[in-house]
Amino acid sequence: MIDLKRLREDPDRFKAGARDKNIDVDIEHVLRLDERRRQLMTEQEVRRAEQKKISKVVGPQIGRLKGLLKTAEGAARDALETEIRDLESRPVTLKNEIQAFEHEITQITPELDALLLEVPQPPDDDVPRGRSADDNVQIRTWHPDGFDPTRPFEANRGFAPKTHLDLIADLGLVDFQRAVGMSGARHYVLVGDGMRLHQAVLRYAFDRMTNEHGFTPMSVPVIVREECMVGTGFFPAGRDQAYHIEESRRGSGHDLFLTGTGEVGLMGLHQDEILDAETLPRRYATVSTCFRREAGAAGKDTAGLYRIHQFDKVEQVVICRADEAESRAWHAKMIGFVEDLLQSLELPYRLLQCCTGDLGPKNADMVDIECWMPGRGDLDAAGRPTGAYGETHSASRLYDFQCRRLKMRYRDEHGNNVFCHSLNNTVIASPRILIPILEIHQQADGTVTIPPALRPHMGGRERIGG
Repeated sequence: MIDLKRLREDPDRFKAGARDKNIDVDIEHVLRLDERRRQLMTEQEVRRAEQKKISKVVGPQIGRLKGLLKTAEGAARDALETEIRDLESRPVTLKNEIQAFEHEITQITPELDALLLEVPQPPDDDVPRGRSADDNVQIRTWHPDGFDPTRPFEANRGFAPKTHLDLIADLGLVDFQRAVGMSGARHYVLVGDGMRLHQAVLRYAFDRMTNEHGFTPMSVPVIVREECMVGTGFFPAGRDQAYHIEESRRGSGHDLFLTGTGEVGLMGLHQDEILDAETLPRRYATVSTCFRREAGAAGKDTAGLYRIHQFDKVEQVVICRADEAESRAWHAKMIGFVEDLLQSLELPYRLLQCCTGDLGPKNADMVDIECWMPGRGDLDAAGRPTGAYGETHSASRLYDFQCRRLKMRYRDEHGNNVFCHSLNNTVIASPRILIPILEIHQQADGTVTIPPALRPHMGGRERIGG
């Protein structure tokens, strides 16, 4: 959630931010509602102050006037009676006015609160302006010695590559048919070495983050209340992507939602808390099952392991002080952790600076990491894919957007409660990451070489197949 005070002070910044993110929200209407609510609250407080004052003086004053009334006659008596009636009716009038103000406030507040949830975080000034992912900007690339993604796979390795679909079929790593029979499209069953490789990748990534980089290992719920989804900024904009468990229809007090990332649970841990500033930054890592409906993705990457409804992900989250320089430094570090990981797996990748139109509502900045996948991309004359980058990671800088919604604060050196900053980044998501692992490390004989970094988690084996 954005800072309403900042919105009042600089509405043009938020209007430009919404426009740059292609998000339609009536900020002028938000400001009108906010101004009207503040006017009502001011008037209400004025009446309450008068009500409090009258309660102390009106009784004695009425008593005095009634004493005068005993001896008054004619016009003087009429004036005293009028004054007494006015004094007796004033508390009732004030009470009715206060109630009327309260009624209008309670009508305005839900609409204002709902609209505030739709106002996006303005992108940082150094984020490139653009309409969609097509306008993202490549920052840098990396590839291991002996494999250059700018050249065809066959030129690099001396044989025509198989796609991951071919490899998992030939090596018996995945059963799509039975999974679809159980759960429908975009589901899968990892089999044998497919499951072993999946678990090896997750454990390797989790151990690196917790053992080498000092992140606290955590388990978190993947079924959460709506306030967690709202608090982390996944609702209202991403509601159509979440699986909804309608417990209220069964008599429960609240509905639940399946999370699409461990970030939701990690951030929800400290909602409504004031953290000890000395414990910041908090660095958390989790491995969790994630669920995404992939609404609007009909026809996109329907085959294989790229776009699926259920997967497992190691996620990293940092909660730090409200300092832009510190947030930016952590953003760079978190990206660096992932680059080191991918380099250890010998996977070619590139970093993409996301443009404003690809940031989403909650991010001030976001950098995607895409791995090279020989089985993607356009087809050559022989009908074989020429290879392309595919997104595998996303690193977000959110400042206080989530923490403001979650009411997550710390007490600064002046004793003031300040909203924390938060950041998150995928460490590894599987089975999508299996696509480049299988395709990049495939051999001419149809086997797949297991990257040395994963071999301790694969029983010391060097290859799959053969």
